[in-house]
Amino acid sequence: MQYKINSEAEYLEVMDRVESYLSKSKAQGGFSTLSSIEKEELQHLSILAEAWEDGIPLMPIRKPKTLVEMLELKMYERKLKQKELADLLGVSATRLSEVMQGKRKVNMDLAKRLHSVLKIDAAFILEQA
Repeated sequence: MQYKINSEAEYLEVMDRVESYLSKSKAQGGFSTLSSIEKEELQHLSILAEAWEDGIPLMPIRKPKTLVEMLELKMYERKLKQKELADLLGVSATRLSEVMQGKRKVNMDLAKRLHSVLKIDAAFILEQA
């Protein structure tokens, strides 16, 4: 019996076996139709696959270096359009647009809103303002 997956090829083989058990159980009406040996192997294979997946490093997320990048990240996280972000911050869409285009600096009022509403670190805001 296999105790560890050592390569992507082995992982794909394990996933094929998992998929075959899942397909079989689905075709027969559920997991209760699998034999105890099949259930045990499916559980074992699932644990092996999970351990392999947990060992795969995630792509590092680049930290925003500018206030505009931070605002874009916050918009992405909250699935907001620029107009919606302006409404959330209580500023006009024009004002937010000018800030994001670098045509206008962040004033103290907007800085406070960025910190309280979007939870942007105050030190980051001050460094970028």
